[in-house]
Amino acid sequence: MDRVLFIAMSGAREALANHGAQSHNLANSQTTGFRADLMAAKSLPVYGPGHEDRAYAQLRTARIPDLTPGSLISTGRELDVAIEGEGFMVIQTRDGAEALSRAGNLRIDTAGLLTDVSGRSIMGESGPIALPAFDALEIGSDGTISIRPPGQTEGPLAVVDRILMAKPEPTNLYKAEDGTIRLRDGSPAVPDASVTLVAGSLETSNVNSIGSMVNMIEMQRQFETHVRLMRTTEENDQAAARLLRLRG
Repeated sequence: MDRVLFIAMSGAREALANHGAQSHNLANSQTTGFRADLMAAKSLPVYGPGHEDRAYAQLRTARIPDLTPGSLISTGRELDVAIEGEGFMVIQTRDGAEALSRAGNLRIDTAGLLTDVSGRSIMGESGPIALPAFDALEIGSDGTISIRPPGQTEGPLAVVDRILMAKPEPTNLYKAEDGTIRLRDGSPAVPDASVTLVAGSLETSNVNSIGSMVNMIEMQRQFETHVRLMRTTEENDQAAARLLRLRG
């Protein structure tokens, strides 16, 4: 009887956890550059007195997210960029650490720093990118940022910095709690000249909205099935106890 209860209990718990992960993905289906969370399952024994003859399944968010590229949409905005193919932009988090991101809806803060939409600095060749005043700005496919100074009407644009881009091995990546991608070994990102940008475009989230919605419905039904199984187990246990009392 307890074996059935363990199976139903662990199934209900993990179905609920999977439902939460799918809900998180669905909530970020419109987030620029978002990478969907994947779930990984493993079997664990139930520890306690006696022989370990019980096991249950456990689902966890996989450390490596879904790295499938999203679609590119044209915006025409000069500060919007999208990475074409594999690779990431290198950013600086609020605690000063390096991280990786594909969210290209960039901003310029009041201090002139180039940041992402969450206020994290975009890294250049020698640190966070700071931009002087300009009348026009262009971002090249190699990440080069060029500006036309105020009042200048002729002549070539002046190069001020270059967005640092990297393409580390996927096995060395993990998704941190703040949603950024980081290197497992904690080493600095190595610049990779093969990573290219598409200016005036953004990359959509790689979440399959329909698939996530279907998975949520499936997980809800699985949860309800496991709960019913636990209730049936309880009713069977009570019926067995009544029969034993009658025989006694």
